Amino acid sequence: MVKNEPATDKGEQTRRQIFLSALDLFREKGFDATTMQDVATRAEVAKGAAYYYFPSKEAIIQAYYEVVQAEQERICAEVFSSGKNLKTRLQSAMHTKFDLAKNDRKLLGVVFRYTGEPDHPLSCLGTGTAKIRGRATDVFREAIAGEKLPKDLEILLPIALWALQMGLLVMFLYDNSEEQRRTRRLADGALDLTLKLLVLAKLPVLKPVRAKILALLRDAELLPEN
Repeated sequence: MVKNEPATDKGEQTRRQIFLSALDLFREKGFDATTMQDVATRAEVAKGAAYYYFPSKEAIIQAYYEVVQAEQERICAEVFSSGKNLKTRLQSAMHTKFDLAKNDRKLLGVVFRYTGEPDHPLSCLGTGTAKIRGRATDVFREAIAGEKLPKDLEILLPIALWALQMGLLVMFLYDNSEEQRRTRRLADGALDLTLKLLVLAKLPVLKPVRAKILALLRDAELLPEN
């Protein structure tokens, strides 16, 4: 899924060569079995050069997440600009992550391995992935932009959809059905249910419930700073 486009200068070319070589090795040998020396050898650079551009294997995975996220943002921006149907927009936000991850399911398992280690740079709920997490949530925020929703629901819904996507990604990584159809069907069903529940969630009578959920999320520091 990483496009092999020409880099603009020698330094960027070297960095890209190291990056692509590392991904190839992670796919072939696995993340744990690959060393930075292996990466340097495959990229035909000195080990010091590999460490100069990427201080660790984790830094390479973080760069990979950046590439995946940027590509999702690009694809979704095109979809969002061409249509106002909420279901289509949400399906794009949900399925593009699956589309981009389908050939790297073993590789992406690394992000869930360290979930219980908040200080690890690859923990999906840790500080090391906070920016990517925020950008992933923003994709859903853009998907619902323009919908007439209460302000509190505008805050809650993208977080809920991101959490749904993360849960589905776990299933996606283990789904051996063709094109991971079981996960995709579950995602579509969950989105259909979300749209139905959204009608109820917008009712003024549920405002106290939404306020309580927001308070809980703020207490858990799971809300965006802005």
